[in-house]
Amino acid sequence: MEILFANARIEKICSDDRVAHKVLGKIGAKFLHKQIEAIRQVANLEMLRFYPGHYHELIGNRWGQLAVSLGGRSRLIFEPGTLPRPEKPDGGLDWSKVTAVEIIEITDYHD
Repeated sequence: MEILFANARIEKICSDDRVAHKVLGKIGAKFLHKQIEAIRQVANLEMLRFYPGHYHELIGNRWGQLAVSLGGRSRLIFEPGTLPRPEKPDGGLDWSKVTAVEIIEITDYHD
């Protein structure tokens, strides 16, 4: 699957082990690179639905975004990069038609 980045900072964190380690620590960087590699290796988002890390859609003010755990409370936040947003008849995201994602941030949104 194609991976896009919202900005140069998030791309640097996701592509440079040294930067990821500085920002997320050793364990967080390991989880980040495992998830980035998993995303790259699949054809569509549906293939990650039950992959470790709990890929899931967000709600409320984060509707339209998805997240995956990076260990602890940190989450990799991304949006479908496939435009227009592929939807099922009920309005939900059609994960099988998402063939690109845009990574927008790494955060703890639980507060």
